[in-house]
Amino acid sequence: MKLLNRLLTRLQRRPPARLSSPGADSAPARHPSLVIFWASLWLATACNLALWQSLWRLPEIQGWRGLLVGVGMAVLVGACLHLLLTLLAGRWTVKPLITLLLLMAAVGSHFMLSYGVVIDTSMIINTLQTDPREARDLMNWRLLAMVAGLGVAPAWWLWRQPLAYPKLPRQLLINGASALLSVLLLGGTLLLMFQDFSSLMRNHTQLRYLLNPLNSIYGLAEAGTLPWRQAQEPFKLLGEDARLGPSYQGQGKPPLVLLVLGETARSGNFGINGYGRDTTPELAQLGVVSQRNAWSCGTSTAASVPCMFSHLGREGFNKAKGRQEGLLDVLQRAGLAVLWLDNQSGCKGVCDRVSQVSTTALKVPGLCDGGECLDEVMLHELEQRIAALPAAQRRQGVVLVMHQMGSHGPAYFKRSPAAFKRFTPECRSNNLPECDRPSVINAYDNSIAYTDHFLAKAIAWLRGQDSQASTALVYVSDHGESLGENNLYLHGLPYAVAPDVQKKVPWISWLSPAFEKRLSLPSACLRQQLERPLSHDHYFHSVLGLLDVQTSVYRRELDLYADCRAPGSS
Repeated sequence: MKLLNRLLTRLQRRPPARLSSPGADSAPARHPSLVIFWASLWLATACNLALWQSLWRLPEIQGWRGLLVGVGMAVLVGACLHLLLTLLAGRWTVKPLITLLLLMAAVGSHFMLSYGVVIDTSMIINTLQTDPREARDLMNWRLLAMVAGLGVAPAWWLWRQPLAYPKLPRQLLINGASALLSVLLLGGTLLLMFQDFSSLMRNHTQLRYLLNPLNSIYGLAEAGTLPWRQAQEPFKLLGEDARLGPSYQGQGKPPLVLLVLGETARSGNFGINGYGRDTTPELAQLGVVSQRNAWSCGTSTAASVPCMFSHLGREGFNKAKGRQEGLLDVLQRAGLAVLWLDNQSGCKGVCDRVSQVSTTALKVPGLCDGGECLDEVMLHELEQRIAALPAAQRRQGVVLVMHQMGSHGPAYFKRSPAAFKRFTPECRSNNLPECDRPSVINAYDNSIAYTDHFLAKAIAWLRGQDSQASTALVYVSDHGESLGENNLYLHGLPYAVAPDVQKKVPWISWLSPAFEKRLSLPSACLRQQLERPLSHDHYFHSVLGLLDVQTSVYRRELDLYADCRAPGSS
């Protein structure tokens, strides 16, 4: 250690060529190693407030032990960042790279502190797939203040510092010494505190996703290499033997099935599921069947949607390496007409090979105001959209998928029109922690009340097609939401540590009399199993069974409707 210190001191006494920043000519030139040190220290301490807050709350590391663990964590994060910057930062990249890390850390700090979320690969993928409309909902003064204080201010200081770079051989020697020092710090800290760290990470796995900005760096690396990793595996076809079952033989009226993909809906906030508020008065009058024990595949749209439209189930999907077809491909291959209508940020790849329409940019009076459209817009001119599908497939049957804006947060107040704001006062901010929790819940419940109305209107539209089709509707949400429980908001926590409210979702079925007769599938039978354990693992197979599509990838034990169908009906 003495040798390393002596070497660094000696080298910094002889600063050669200098790269100046504008307006900083009078300032003494600093060695880049010193700037990297200060940047690593700032990132590891000030930018990890969420980590220190979480550690402080843990009862097993209070007092001096907790302080030592916190210092050890800071040393680990700082040493990792110092090593990374030392190896990657060069004459022309050191300031841009540090600035990027400062801004990433500042944004990450805001969301972890304000909403209690953590940052992992799934959260990064969600962020990258966020459209401008959703991004606007996340902008608020707290975010700007956090970015200014933790990111812009130190970056401004950084760019005003003139840096002195030695010649390349000397610089390589300094970088090597700095990297070695980082490795020694890492190894020494782990050796001294391994038992504490391993116990913490084993019992509180969410802590690893709070190491800022290492969590974002890792997530970006995983997300960025995902397309390359998927490309290494051949694209797989699915259900090549798919065919229409016996119910299509001599059918008088083809099936017309509407699959509504809900957004951020909590099962527990639906009145028909026993919620203390009547958030679903219209559905309660329509004879729907609402399963009360359904669970999601993930805690974000990017994780859940591709998974629920896959035949693999959550565990199999998470282990799968390459890309492959899903539910809509199988339905289309069997001979049905398929149309995806999207009022949100896309289908996450599951509708890439079927007809699709985005309604987000429509200008329908009364439905599209303030830069976005209410979900009812997906019913606008729907007959014309169906008529544009291939005629031969339409004659066999039509499957419509509607992807809701639903209860997408944090701006819940935007998700319901004035007529459905039954619960007041309503949080009118997109910065949820600045509202009291009852007003947050009011805004969220109003969005559920509007979903109730939208589904009722969709069922009314289906009833209007009874003369020419056997109609049915299935509504399932992609994931749930945290509304301030334990200071958590929004969604996206890793599945293993996410609270149940982010994973328990509504699953609602409505079958017209003609559809019940078609499959000998009485709704009364379904009502006898409202508490049956379900998950997104059942979705693929239940939809295949409901549409009587036969294929070797279908699994009857995962079909919600199979036990209620009369033997031989499909």
